[in-house]
Amino acid sequence: MIRDRPDGRRHEMRPRTLQQFTEAQVDGATVVTAVGAVDMLTAPQLQDVMTAALGRKPAGLILDMTQVEFLGSAGMQVLMATRKQLGPETRFAVVADGPATSRPLKITGIADFIELFSTLDVALTNFTH
Repeated sequence: MIRDRPDGRRHEMRPRTLQQFTEAQVDGATVVTAVGAVDMLTAPQLQDVMTAALGRKPAGLILDMTQVEFLGSAGMQVLMATRKQLGPETRFAVVADGPATSRPLKITGIADFIELFSTLDVALTNFTH
């Protein structure tokens, strides 16, 4: 949509992608899918979803970030906080591929502490076998 500014110039307004987190049971694992940006505005919502999922004591918890366009430091803090909350019965992994997600996880060293997979299928196969 194009709007006129008060100074007479025009600019294009782009709709903002709203962050969505969904949860599903897939092959015995809890899969949380994130879409959009995981930053200081959306990280608290992700933390709530992850904490609620852990409260159900799943055997496996996978965060699918393949549809995440931006991963900020607040989002990475959620991953480490989730890892800290794990009980002995729960395995945790992140699905991330590409410069927006897997690269920051590798550069910061978080991938050394959290299992990282390039696709959900690979993660699920690894969790169920």
